[in-house]
Amino acid sequence: MVWTLGVAALLVALPLTARDRLPKQVATHWSGSHPDDSMPLMTAALFPAGLWLLVAAGLAVALRFRPGSARGFAGPVLAATGVLLSGAQASIVRSNLDRARWQDAAPMGIEVVLIVLAAGLAGALAWLATRRAATAPARPGAPELELRAGERVVWFSQASNHWLQLLSAVLGLLSVPGFLLAASGLTESADWPSAVLFGLGSVAALLSSSVRVRVDDEGLHVGFGPFGRPARRLAPAELVSARAEQLTARQAGGWGYRLHRGGSIVFLRRGDCLVVRTRRGRDFAVSVDDAERGAALLNALIARTAGAATR
Repeated sequence: MVWTLGVAALLVALPLTARDRLPKQVATHWSGSHPDDSMPLMTAALFPAGLWLLVAAGLAVALRFRPGSARGFAGPVLAATGVLLSGAQASIVRSNLDRARWQDAAPMGIEVVLIVLAAGLAGALAWLATRRAATAPARPGAPELELRAGERVVWFSQASNHWLQLLSAVLGLLSVPGFLLAASGLTESADWPSAVLFGLGSVAALLSSSVRVRVDDEGLHVGFGPFGRPARRLAPAELVSARAEQLTARQAGGWGYRLHRGGSIVFLRRGDCLVVRTRRGRDFAVSVDDAERGAALLNALIARTAGAATR
Protein backbone atom coordinates (compact mmCIF):
# COMPACT_ATOMS: atom_id res chain seq x y z
CA MET A 1 0.00 0.00 0.00
CA VAL A 2 2.83 2.41 0.85
CA TRP A 3 4.57 1.64 -2.45
CA THR A 4 1.35 1.94 -4.47
CA LEU A 5 0.24 5.28 -3.02
CA GLY A 6 3.79 6.67 -2.94
CA VAL A 7 4.47 5.95 -6.61
CA ALA A 8 1.06 7.38 -7.60
CA ALA A 9 1.81 10.59 -5.69
CA LEU A 10 5.23 10.90 -7.32
CA LEU A 11 3.85 10.40 -10.82
CA VAL A 12 1.39 13.26 -10.30
CA ALA A 13 3.68 15.56 -8.35
CA LEU A 14 6.74 15.40 -10.61
CA PRO A 15 5.30 17.26 -13.64
CA LEU A 16 3.12 19.57 -11.52
CA THR A 17 6.14 20.64 -9.48
CA ALA A 18 7.80 21.80 -12.72
CA ARG A 19 4.65 23.25 -14.36
CA ASP A 20 6.14 26.79 -14.48
CA ARG A 21 9.02 25.46 -16.58
CA LEU A 22 7.00 23.20 -18.88
CA PRO A 23 4.89 24.00 -21.93
CA LYS A 24 1.11 23.66 -21.55
CA GLN A 25 1.28 20.74 -23.96
CA VAL A 26 4.15 18.35 -23.21
CA ALA A 27 5.73 15.77 -25.50
CA THR A 28 4.92 12.25 -24.32
CA HIS A 29 5.91 10.05 -27.26
CA TRP A 30 8.95 9.94 -29.49
CA SER A 31 9.49 8.42 -32.91
CA GLY A 32 13.14 7.55 -32.91
CA SER A 33 14.68 10.54 -31.18
CA HIS A 34 12.02 13.09 -32.21
CA PRO A 35 8.75 13.85 -30.37
CA ASP A 36 5.63 12.96 -32.36
CA ASP A 37 2.79 13.13 -29.83
CA SER A 38 1.81 15.19 -26.80
CA MET A 39 -0.65 15.57 -23.92
CA PRO A 40 -1.91 18.51 -21.88
CA LEU A 41 0.22 18.94 -18.76
CA MET A 42 -2.51 17.83 -16.35
CA THR A 43 -3.29 14.75 -18.46
CA ALA A 44 0.40 13.88 -18.60
CA ALA A 45 0.44 14.00 -14.79
CA LEU A 46 -2.73 11.98 -14.20
CA PHE A 47 -2.60 9.39 -17.00
CA PRO A 48 0.44 7.38 -15.76
CA ALA A 49 -0.86 7.57 -12.18
CA GLY A 50 -4.21 6.19 -13.31
CA LEU A 51 -2.48 3.42 -15.27
CA TRP A 52 -0.38 2.58 -12.22
CA LEU A 53 -3.41 2.40 -9.91
CA LEU A 54 -5.18 0.17 -12.44
CA VAL A 55 -2.23 -2.26 -12.41
CA ALA A 56 -2.14 -2.23 -8.60
CA ALA A 57 -5.91 -2.81 -8.39
CA GLY A 58 -5.66 -5.74 -10.80
CA LEU A 59 -2.92 -7.33 -8.70
CA ALA A 60 -4.95 -6.76 -5.53
CA VAL A 61 -7.90 -8.59 -7.07
CA ALA A 62 -5.63 -11.43 -8.18
CA LEU A 63 -4.17 -11.72 -4.68
CA ARG A 64 -7.66 -11.74 -3.19
CA PHE A 65 -9.14 -14.47 -5.37
CA ARG A 66 -6.05 -16.44 -6.48
CA PRO A 67 -3.48 -15.84 -3.74
CA GLY A 68 -1.46 -18.96 -4.47
CA SER A 69 -0.70 -18.19 -8.12
CA ALA A 70 -0.60 -14.39 -7.79
CA ARG A 71 1.83 -14.23 -4.87
CA GLY A 72 4.77 -15.17 -7.05
CA PHE A 73 4.40 -12.36 -9.60
CA ALA A 74 2.64 -9.53 -7.69
CA GLY A 75 5.80 -8.15 -6.09
CA PRO A 76 7.97 -8.24 -9.24
CA VAL A 77 5.20 -6.64 -11.36
CA LEU A 78 4.64 -3.84 -8.82
CA ALA A 79 8.37 -3.16 -8.52
CA ALA A 80 9.12 -3.23 -12.25
CA THR A 81 6.06 -1.20 -13.27
CA GLY A 82 6.62 1.41 -10.57
CA VAL A 83 10.24 1.94 -11.58
CA LEU A 84 9.34 1.96 -15.30
CA LEU A 85 6.59 4.57 -14.96
CA SER A 86 8.58 6.73 -12.54
CA GLY A 87 11.63 6.70 -14.78
CA ALA A 88 9.53 7.48 -17.84
CA GLN A 89 7.83 10.39 -16.06
CA ALA A 90 11.20 11.81 -14.96
CA SER A 91 12.51 11.54 -18.55
CA ILE A 92 9.43 13.25 -19.97
CA VAL A 93 9.82 16.16 -17.54
CA ARG A 94 13.51 16.47 -18.30
CA SER A 95 12.97 16.45 -22.07
CA ASN A 96 10.26 19.14 -21.91
CA LEU A 97 11.94 21.32 -19.29
CA ASP A 98 12.31 25.00 -20.32
CA ARG A 99 10.93 24.32 -23.84
CA ALA A 100 8.50 26.75 -25.43
CA ARG A 101 6.68 24.04 -27.44
CA TRP A 102 6.37 20.30 -27.08
CA GLN A 103 7.80 19.93 -30.59
CA ASP A 104 11.08 21.32 -29.24
CA ALA A 105 11.43 18.63 -26.59
CA ALA A 106 14.88 17.08 -26.25
CA PRO A 107 15.37 13.72 -27.96
CA MET A 108 15.22 10.48 -26.05
CA GLY A 109 18.33 8.32 -26.12
CA ILE A 110 20.25 6.12 -23.73
CA GLU A 111 17.90 6.99 -20.86
CA VAL A 112 15.24 4.73 -22.39
CA VAL A 113 17.58 1.76 -22.21
CA LEU A 114 18.60 2.65 -18.64
CA ILE A 115 14.97 2.89 -17.51
CA VAL A 116 14.12 -0.50 -18.99
CA LEU A 117 17.20 -2.08 -17.39
CA ALA A 118 16.36 -0.48 -14.03
CA ALA A 119 12.78 -1.79 -14.24
CA GLY A 120 14.02 -5.29 -15.06
CA LEU A 121 16.50 -5.18 -12.17
CA ALA A 122 13.78 -3.98 -9.76
CA GLY A 123 11.52 -6.83 -10.85
CA ALA A 124 14.29 -9.39 -10.40
CA LEU A 125 15.20 -8.08 -6.93
CA ALA A 126 11.53 -8.08 -5.91
CA TRP A 127 11.22 -11.70 -7.05
CA LEU A 128 14.25 -12.66 -4.96
CA ALA A 129 12.91 -10.71 -1.98
CA THR A 130 9.39 -12.15 -2.04
CA ARG A 131 9.99 -15.78 -2.96
CA ARG A 132 8.93 -18.09 -0.20
CA ALA A 133 11.75 -19.81 1.68
CA ALA A 134 11.52 -23.55 2.26
CA THR A 135 10.55 -24.30 5.82
CA ALA A 136 10.35 -27.48 7.81
CA PRO A 137 7.08 -28.21 9.59
CA ALA A 138 7.25 -27.13 13.22
CA ARG A 139 6.87 -29.79 15.87
CA PRO A 140 5.99 -29.15 19.51
CA GLY A 141 8.78 -29.34 22.06
CA ALA A 142 12.48 -29.88 21.52
CA PRO A 143 13.20 -33.63 21.56
CA GLU A 144 16.69 -34.83 22.30
CA LEU A 145 17.87 -35.74 18.86
CA GLU A 146 20.23 -38.64 18.34
CA LEU A 147 21.96 -38.65 14.99
CA ARG A 148 23.21 -41.84 13.45
CA ALA A 149 26.65 -41.92 11.94
CA GLY A 150 26.59 -40.40 8.49
CA GLU A 151 22.99 -39.17 8.84
CA ARG A 152 22.45 -35.83 7.12
CA VAL A 153 19.93 -33.41 8.62
CA VAL A 154 18.63 -29.90 7.97
CA TRP A 155 16.27 -27.48 9.71
CA PHE A 156 14.90 -24.23 8.28
CA SER A 157 13.07 -21.35 9.91
CA GLN A 158 12.56 -17.64 9.46
CA ALA A 159 11.13 -14.52 11.10
CA SER A 160 10.35 -10.96 10.08
CA ASN A 161 9.30 -7.63 11.56
CA HIS A 162 6.65 -5.82 9.55
CA TRP A 163 7.31 -2.50 11.28
CA LEU A 164 10.95 -2.52 10.21
CA GLN A 165 9.85 -3.47 6.69
CA LEU A 166 7.41 -0.53 6.73
CA LEU A 167 10.18 1.79 7.95
CA SER A 168 12.38 0.57 5.09
CA ALA A 169 9.59 1.26 2.58
CA VAL A 170 8.96 4.76 3.95
CA LEU A 171 12.65 5.70 3.93
CA GLY A 172 12.97 4.27 0.42
CA LEU A 173 10.05 6.36 -0.79
CA LEU A 174 11.51 9.47 0.85
CA SER A 175 14.69 8.91 -1.17
CA VAL A 176 12.86 8.50 -4.49
CA PRO A 177 11.73 12.14 -4.93
CA GLY A 178 15.29 13.36 -4.55
CA PHE A 179 16.57 10.95 -7.18
CA LEU A 180 13.70 11.69 -9.57
CA LEU A 181 13.96 15.46 -9.15
CA ALA A 182 17.69 15.30 -9.81
CA ALA A 183 17.20 12.98 -12.79
CA SER A 184 14.54 15.29 -14.25
CA GLY A 185 16.82 18.31 -13.96
CA LEU A 186 14.61 20.17 -11.48
CA THR A 187 17.20 20.35 -8.68
CA GLU A 188 20.90 20.83 -8.33
CA SER A 189 23.39 18.08 -7.54
CA ALA A 190 23.58 19.39 -3.95
CA ASP A 191 20.21 17.71 -3.29
CA TRP A 192 21.63 14.22 -3.88
CA PRO A 193 23.09 13.66 -0.36
CA SER A 194 19.70 13.66 1.40
CA ALA A 195 18.32 11.16 -1.11
CA VAL A 196 21.38 8.95 -0.63
CA LEU A 197 21.04 9.09 3.18
CA PHE A 198 17.37 8.08 3.03
CA GLY A 199 18.29 5.31 0.61
CA LEU A 200 21.02 3.96 2.88
CA GLY A 201 18.64 4.08 5.85
CA SER A 202 16.09 2.12 3.84
CA VAL A 203 18.65 -0.57 2.99
CA ALA A 204 19.82 -0.81 6.63
CA ALA A 205 16.22 -1.22 7.88
CA LEU A 206 15.49 -3.79 5.20
CA LEU A 207 18.53 -5.91 6.03
CA SER A 208 17.59 -5.99 9.73
CA SER A 209 13.86 -6.63 9.15
CA SER A 210 13.97 -10.38 8.46
CA VAL A 211 16.17 -13.45 8.86
CA ARG A 212 16.38 -16.91 7.33
CA VAL A 213 17.98 -19.50 9.59
CA ARG A 214 19.33 -22.90 8.58
CA VAL A 215 20.91 -25.62 10.72
CA ASP A 216 22.65 -28.44 8.86
CA ASP A 217 25.85 -30.47 8.96
CA GLU A 218 27.84 -27.28 8.41
CA GLY A 219 26.35 -25.65 11.52
CA LEU A 220 24.29 -22.48 11.89
CA HIS A 221 23.63 -20.21 8.92
CA VAL A 222 21.76 -16.91 9.45
CA GLY A 223 20.90 -14.87 6.35
CA PHE A 224 19.84 -11.24 6.82
CA GLY A 225 17.16 -9.42 4.86
CA PRO A 226 14.92 -10.64 2.04
CA PHE A 227 17.87 -11.87 -0.03
CA GLY A 228 19.59 -13.78 2.79
CA ARG A 229 22.66 -11.58 2.37
CA PRO A 230 24.84 -10.75 4.19
CA ALA A 231 24.99 -13.93 6.25
CA ARG A 232 26.66 -15.21 9.41
CA ARG A 233 27.91 -18.80 9.63
CA LEU A 234 29.00 -20.70 12.72
CA ALA A 235 30.36 -24.24 12.34
CA PRO A 236 29.59 -26.84 15.05
CA ALA A 237 33.25 -26.81 16.06
CA GLU A 238 32.92 -23.08 16.90
CA LEU A 239 29.99 -23.65 19.27
CA VAL A 240 29.68 -24.88 22.85
CA SER A 241 25.89 -25.19 23.10
CA ALA A 242 22.53 -23.98 21.80
CA ARG A 243 19.30 -23.21 23.60
CA ALA A 244 15.89 -21.61 23.10
CA GLU A 245 15.06 -18.54 25.16
CA GLN A 246 12.00 -16.29 25.50
CA LEU A 247 12.97 -12.61 25.19
CA THR A 248 11.18 -9.27 25.11
CA ALA A 249 12.31 -6.07 23.40
CA ARG A 250 13.33 -4.62 26.78
CA GLN A 251 15.50 -7.65 27.55
CA ALA A 252 17.05 -7.57 24.07
CA GLY A 253 17.73 -3.83 24.23
CA GLY A 254 15.55 -2.90 21.25
CA TRP A 255 14.69 -4.05 17.76
CA GLY A 256 16.95 -5.07 14.91
CA TYR A 257 20.63 -5.99 15.29
CA ARG A 258 21.71 -5.26 18.86
CA LEU A 259 24.62 -5.83 21.21
CA HIS A 260 23.28 -8.05 23.97
CA ARG A 261 24.64 -9.70 27.11
CA GLY A 262 28.24 -9.82 26.02
CA GLY A 263 27.24 -10.91 22.55
CA SER A 264 24.80 -9.87 19.83
CA ILE A 265 21.18 -10.50 18.92
CA VAL A 266 18.96 -10.10 15.89
CA PHE A 267 15.66 -9.27 17.58
CA LEU A 268 12.62 -9.07 15.32
CA ARG A 269 9.73 -10.01 17.59
CA ARG A 270 9.19 -11.07 21.19
CA GLY A 271 9.14 -14.76 21.99
CA ASP A 272 11.32 -17.63 20.81
CA CYS A 273 14.99 -16.92 20.19
CA LEU A 274 17.67 -19.39 19.17
CA VAL A 275 20.74 -18.66 21.31
CA VAL A 276 24.18 -20.19 20.74
CA ARG A 277 27.27 -19.93 22.94
CA THR A 278 30.52 -19.73 20.99
CA ARG A 279 33.88 -21.05 22.18
CA ARG A 280 34.94 -17.44 22.62
CA GLY A 281 32.40 -17.18 25.44
CA ARG A 282 30.00 -14.91 23.57
CA ASP A 283 26.31 -15.46 22.82
CA PHE A 284 24.63 -14.94 19.48
CA ALA A 285 20.80 -14.93 19.46
CA VAL A 286 18.23 -14.61 16.71
CA SER A 287 14.43 -14.38 16.80
CA VAL A 288 13.08 -17.38 14.95
CA ASP A 289 10.12 -19.74 14.94
CA ASP A 290 10.48 -23.26 16.37
CA ALA A 291 13.72 -22.27 18.14
CA GLU A 292 13.67 -25.24 20.53
CA ARG A 293 13.82 -27.78 17.73
CA GLY A 294 16.59 -25.87 16.00
CA ALA A 295 18.57 -25.76 19.26
CA ALA A 296 18.09 -29.50 19.80
CA LEU A 297 19.38 -30.31 16.34
CA LEU A 298 22.31 -27.92 16.71
CA ASN A 299 23.27 -29.50 20.05
CA ALA A 300 23.21 -32.92 18.39
CA LEU A 301 25.54 -31.65 15.66
CA ILE A 302 27.86 -30.09 18.27
CA ALA A 303 27.99 -33.40 20.18
CA ARG A 304 28.65 -35.40 17.01
CA THR A 305 31.46 -33.04 15.99
CA ALA A 306 33.01 -33.24 19.46
CA GLY A 307 32.77 -37.05 19.42
CA ALA A 308 34.44 -37.26 16.03
CA ALA A 309 37.27 -35.00 17.25
CA THR A 310 38.01 -37.29 20.23
CA ARG A 311 38.25 -40.47 18.18
